[in-house]
Amino acid sequence: MDVQQIRDVAEEWEVRATETPFQGRVTGVRTDEVRMPDDSWARRDYQTHPGSVAVLAVDDRQRVLILRQYRHPVRQRLWEIPAGLLDVPGENPLHAAQRELFEEAHCKAAEWKVLVDFYTSPGGTDEALRIFLATDLSEAEGDRYEAHGEELQLETARVPLEDLVRLLLAGELHNPALITGVLALQAALTGAGVEALRPADSPWPARPFVQG
Repeated sequence: MDVQQIRDVAEEWEVRATETPFQGRVTGVRTDEVRMPDDSWARRDYQTHPGSVAVLAVDDRQRVLILRQYRHPVRQRLWEIPAGLLDVPGENPLHAAQRELFEEAHCKAAEWKVLVDFYTSPGGTDEALRIFLATDLSEAEGDRYEAHGEELQLETARVPLEDLVRLLLAGELHNPALITGVLALQAALTGAGVEALRPADSPWPARPFVQG
């Protein structure tokens, strides 16, 4: 197969019934009855999610800004990168990413690129996540964001990219946005370079947004 044909495509199989047995403040659970290729019907339960953004923030010493906080479902304190929900339908993901970098790290960046887009667990949720590469970092102006919940015990660190690659390959790091972002940046640096990454306002079909 021609490599030009290797790309994901939109497709939607017939659904004869759907229900939402649970809807929380942010996410819910949906149940669809979907027609299979052999004309049978199968039930598919999945989490509905508004989408997320994350920021791989890299300083001029090629150190990545990471955060550690408690994640109750897995009962671990995980090292992660700044991230958050797309709280408003149609919200510009770059604006959301800039907000998260400020709130979680009191940091801003002069240069932004789209690093990678992915579905976090497409067999079980429709969550789409866009990771931005943020560079030319500096401390944000104004008062720090008032933390709450898990963020009250947030730890921060700046770790060289090569050390993060080694740690995640050794099985010491488990957050999917951190792993995906680190490996994507490593691939970019050893390939066409970060200059070849997409602009920060590039379209995102999984979560269409208002430009500007």
